[in-house]
Amino acid sequence: MNAREKLNHAAQGRILLIDGAFGTEIQNRRLDEAAYRGTLDLARDQKGNNDILALTRPDIVDAITRAYFAAGSDIVSTNTFSANRISQADYGAEHLVGDINRASARIARAAATDAEAKDGRPRFVAGAVGPTNKTLSLSPDVNDPGYREIDFDGLKAVYREQTDALIEGGVDFILIETIFDTLNAKAGIMAAVEAGEALGRDIPLMISMTITDLSGRNLSGHTVEAFWHAVRHARPATIGLNCSFGAQQLRPHVQALAHAADTLIMAYPNAGLPNELGEYDELPDQTAALVGQWAKDGLVNIIGGCCGSTPAHIAAMAKVVDGLPPRALPKPPVITRLAGLETMTLAA
Repeated sequence: MNAREKLNHAAQGRILLIDGAFGTEIQNRRLDEAAYRGTLDLARDQKGNNDILALTRPDIVDAITRAYFAAGSDIVSTNTFSANRISQADYGAEHLVGDINRASARIARAAATDAEAKDGRPRFVAGAVGPTNKTLSLSPDVNDPGYREIDFDGLKAVYREQTDALIEGGVDFILIETIFDTLNAKAGIMAAVEAGEALGRDIPLMISMTITDLSGRNLSGHTVEAFWHAVRHARPATIGLNCSFGAQQLRPHVQALAHAADTLIMAYPNAGLPNELGEYDELPDQTAALVGQWAKDGLVNIIGGCCGSTPAHIAAMAKVVDGLPPRALPKPPVITRLAGLETMTLAA
């Protein structure tokens, strides 16, 4: 079986788990700038460049990855959320994008292989592709609504560079996550499709939207249902939501997507809402109880954590969902549905 088939097979019998936050775990290590930089000759300050640790402190990335597997994760993501040419330009490290992605993918792949060898349970690696800090749908200049900092082909090329390196490093899936702009996601999807065509094989996608307020829309204005219809053509292995809020606030939007999508739902919320210092106080058992209720109500196939979550959060989730049946995939009627800012149904 290929990765898509293996994931679907595993998800038939139980609720699976993806990992939690990498940033939280890295921040807890209180690294100084020298630790981020290592021996690299870079002109700019590297503190906060979490992705570059795959080159300068691979032991830290490896330890975090293995901690999530030990906590019960079936899937880990690569530590590459900002490992793209746009984001790395802030650190003067854009020339290292390929190296960062290959290294991070290989770290995750080795950890997955070792975890699977211990108990025979399939483990998967998702190549994390973040949204960058550019948007195709909106102008950053309030006086010029038509202005864009980047065009579609340019962003697609940025995603393609990262995607090619992740695949070379051995990932099973490309995870396009924290999507605030649907058009950005489409550029990422096309990059992955073209990468697969160049290799002559299926590169399955995991797609995860983030919503910006309680109305349930992303920054480009799409509802979760409209977003699904905008990306359904890509045949994603999973569709879902991440970041945004804590599990309590995210629940109605997970429910809406679970009823609309005929593929696996993967949702990984923040550990509650940040406090006045920007830190997350929700304890593992609290987060686990909330996502556990999603599972009991048949809304999810894969769960995990985003900002503020730790291996302890994943371990608590694994305990809560143990033995609970996964969401059954619905069979929506065959109707022409298109995506504006909301779903448009044309004809039966």
